[in-house]
Amino acid sequence: MAKDPQAPVSHDAARLAEIRALIDATDDEILVLLNRRAGFVATVADLKTALQVPFYVPSRERQISERLSAANLGPFPSESIRSVFQEIFSACLSLEKKVRVAYLGPEGTFSHQAVKRQFGLSARATPMGTIPAVFEEVERGNADFGVVPVENTTEGIMHHTLDSFMDSDLKVSAEITLEVTMCLLARAGIDLPQLERVYSIPIALGQCRRWLATNLPRATLVEARSTADAARQAHDDARGAAVASELAAKLYDLHVVRRKIEDLSHNMTRFLLLGRQQAEPTGRDKTSVLLVTRDEPGILFRTLGAFAQRGLNMTKIESRPSRRAPWEYVFFVDVDGHERDPGVAAALAEVRAACESVKVLGSYPKADGAPPPPALPT
Repeated sequence: MAKDPQAPVSHDAARLAEIRALIDATDDEILVLLNRRAGFVATVADLKTALQVPFYVPSRERQISERLSAANLGPFPSESIRSVFQEIFSACLSLEKKVRVAYLGPEGTFSHQAVKRQFGLSARATPMGTIPAVFEEVERGNADFGVVPVENTTEGIMHHTLDSFMDSDLKVSAEITLEVTMCLLARAGIDLPQLERVYSIPIALGQCRRWLATNLPRATLVEARSTADAARQAHDDARGAAVASELAAKLYDLHVVRRKIEDLSHNMTRFLLLGRQQAEPTGRDKTSVLLVTRDEPGILFRTLGAFAQRGLNMTKIESRPSRRAPWEYVFFVDVDGHERDPGVAAALAEVRAACESVKVLGSYPKADGAPPPPALPT
């Protein structure tokens, strides 16, 4: 039965219209405040240019997000504040300078997602084919920052990233952690029994090893250059699938056959933000150090003891061949605290006296929601 246009409007309908009008008015106020903030940012940009100080300061964004989250009385969820303000930071930063970010591509990789998490949608993201190429792009000044994976909670360390630091003067400006959800992607209409090949990078395949062995025991695992490249190959293969992100499914017109196929829950990947500037202390920092020890009995014990004696929490130690002499190794160490903290500074001074060389890769804010150590796919 058609509604009589002359019938009186119910109290609830009138109330709904009233609340919607209040929401519209609130949105108008938010827009005014956003433009007010943008005006302040434009002034800050002029001052930064005059003072010749960095445009992008991750620690400043962290402090703002934490302050607002702590002050939030609800009902807006505190866990959403960072993501909302990340887009505000990103848009305002574009008024100061269009930030150029190199990352391990192509588009649709987890490294690409890490860029969006750190910079929002306003940064100019440039995909690179290899991790050394990301370092080189920043070193040459073609990018302001780089984003590279460094470790995963299931598969461990990314050696190409650590090796690239040996010959680079870049600093770690921040870390980014993502909870990585792996999907099995294939062309529409294809299901598990039809699949003969699975494409992905080794570390992504490793994170889904048990699931693949159980559900696709006869499928051939084919190494790809990236998870996005795996999705591209699956798109071209009527009997192929890819282990990649749901974003890659959208970009390469694939169907999600199965979601969350990673073997372990809370599958986290840690990425490093490469830059040229040392981050300022925030009170919740981490320092990464590269050590080359002398060839002496007990030298590693004495080196690590310099941190332990001062109550400093070492969250990671990893050894890699130095590539300079046979059986010579370098150690990558993460320790809680900033290089300028008295305890960390004293420990580093003692370590320098005991080691052949010490290189601080950077002191930087810990990532939001960083998992306990040890803490990749691309």
